[in-house]
Amino acid sequence: MQPSTPPVRHWRVPPMVPMVKAAGAVGLLLLGLLLDDGDRVRLALAGLIAAGLLGWAAPDLLVPVRLSIDPDGIVIQRRFGGWIRLPWAAIESIDLDRRSRRGLATELVEIDAGDSLHLFGRYDVDAPLDEVVEELRAAWARHGTPPPGHEDPPPPA
Repeated sequence: MQPSTPPVRHWRVPPMVPMVKAAGAVGLLLLGLLLDDGDRVRLALAGLIAAGLLGWAAPDLLVPVRLSIDPDGIVIQRRFGGWIRLPWAAIESIDLDRRSRRGLATELVEIDAGDSLHLFGRYDVDAPLDEVVEELRAAWARHGTPPPGHEDPPPPA
């Protein structure tokens, strides 16, 4: 069952992500075949790890859209677990979470709906995360409760 209203905008997994995962699985399997030296355990282990990589790529191929917005709210795809609709009124904040630790910087789109927190990285949305946050906030302001600090100013007296 799909959401009733067609999405106004959606973000999907970059096409290269599942291709790289699948290529890694094939490469690992070929490497296992090349280096097995008659040892079936090595080949079985390479096959098992390749199957794991393909299993990791499967949701990206079969359900590539991770995040959508429409007039009713935000629709979040949960891999093979269906989808969740967050009405605009249920959303408490939409932020870009930036962290730096041990020389590595991470960014995540953070959608706080009170009792649930939804995080999206750059490999979930195939777009610059700051632009995704801007679009989400603009849609939130258009269709629902405006984000804090983004309310329209009162009319002049």
